[in-house]
Amino acid sequence: MTSQPTLTEAEDGPEKPGEPGSGLQAGLKNRHLSMIAIGGVIGAGLFVGSSSGIATAGPGILLSYALVGTLVVLVMRMLGEMSAANPTSGSFSAHADRALGPWAGFSIGWLYWFFWVVVLAVEATAGAKILEGWIPAVPQWGWALIVMVVLTATNLASVGSYGEFEFWFAGIKVVAIAAFIVVGGLAVFGLLPGVDSEQAGLANLTEHGGFLPHGAGAILTGVLLVVFSFMGSEIPTLAAGESEDPQRAVTKATNSIIWRIAVFYLGSIFVVVALLPWDSQSIIDKGSYVAALDSLGIADAGQIMNFIVLTSVLSCLNSGLYTASRMAFSLGQRGDEPGAFARTTARGVPRTAILVSVVFGFVAVFFNYEFPDSVFLFLVNSSGAVALFVWLVICFSQLRMRKIIQAEAPEKLVVRMWLFPYLTWAAAAVIVFVLGYMLTDTEHNGRTTVLLSLLVAALVLVVAVVRQKVTAREALAGED
Repeated sequence: MTSQPTLTEAEDGPEKPGEPGSGLQAGLKNRHLSMIAIGGVIGAGLFVGSSSGIATAGPGILLSYALVGTLVVLVMRMLGEMSAANPTSGSFSAHADRALGPWAGFSIGWLYWFFWVVVLAVEATAGAKILEGWIPAVPQWGWALIVMVVLTATNLASVGSYGEFEFWFAGIKVVAIAAFIVVGGLAVFGLLPGVDSEQAGLANLTEHGGFLPHGAGAILTGVLLVVFSFMGSEIPTLAAGESEDPQRAVTKATNSIIWRIAVFYLGSIFVVVALLPWDSQSIIDKGSYVAALDSLGIADAGQIMNFIVLTSVLSCLNSGLYTASRMAFSLGQRGDEPGAFARTTARGVPRTAILVSVVFGFVAVFFNYEFPDSVFLFLVNSSGAVALFVWLVICFSQLRMRKIIQAEAPEKLVVRMWLFPYLTWAAAAVIVFVLGYMLTDTEHNGRTTVLLSLLVAALVLVVAVVRQKVTAREALAGED
């Protein structure tokens, strides 16, 4: 068994546990964790990427979101069970380390870190495009540099500053999407005064070719297009290790995932496809949410949505850097990368882990500008299926961890996976099926994504196995 990350709370006293190297500190308040949990499921992908899903599956995209949402709820329940029993910044990587072996924790931890440093480049570029449109005097690369530097400084200051920024970023997203659902819902049912939207109505769900205009198979294609917009749901379990009450934070985040997905994903997409016919050209040209706002005659709908998307981008950047650095910190504590990654400042900040993560993020941004169709495209595709790999590892880890927790500390099973082990196996089977189905998808780049992601995963796995054997031999040599 490998050691788990430790948590030391900041306190005033002669021992000064906040000295460098003492570990992370409980700097996140309950309100921070609550908003991180709520906002974690609302990514920029929901606002930007839903258009292609609607065009592919029509109103049936609701079933695609419902299927993926159900899978995420099950996976989060499993992760919640393990994290409530042992809150740690390594989250599923640390659980896999203990349940399946160091090779599993090493592999999935590094893949997850790789995923988020690539996301940093994607989101920084997306945010820079919006900001350049508002202030063209600053070039796009300049805006990307500015947002990366600002959010790096935020993360380096303290975990509390990360939490505070994320609290407000997530708050803006939540208020915006809640307002969209309320206003759009009133318009759908003809209850919005002063708005004459002839296109709005429940008839949009069944007309224009029916609820499934491209057949039932389009639901699965829709799943491939929306599945990655759910990545980030697991962040509260990583952040809980630095909260005032880790077990309570994990339990609350796990129990609330159902209504969060139901309201923010299914609720908002329902409003979009009910306000406009799914085959409306404006959905493709303007984006689903902008087109929906435009249909209500709301002035400057495009700029309003740009602001909301920018907020989501900044939130994703903020959380992405935090998440990558905490995974690096956990890997460092478990000896899966240089020990410098596990060192913290007096404020409990893993400075080296943050700086290394952001440096790789900057390198990825450079590739995005210099080699967008070669190097950067490879990075994006080779990290694209990591979300599914993470969920699959969570399933297999929970199957083993349940027995470990029951044997060692059954009182810590405050969150339990439903219908264990049947739903766990069912979720794992669905994930494998989705990966298999992606291999048949050439139209939306699914096959390339899976194959390149498997290639990178195989390389990391080889390193993990070789490293584990070398460590075992060194241990035996030491005993002799």
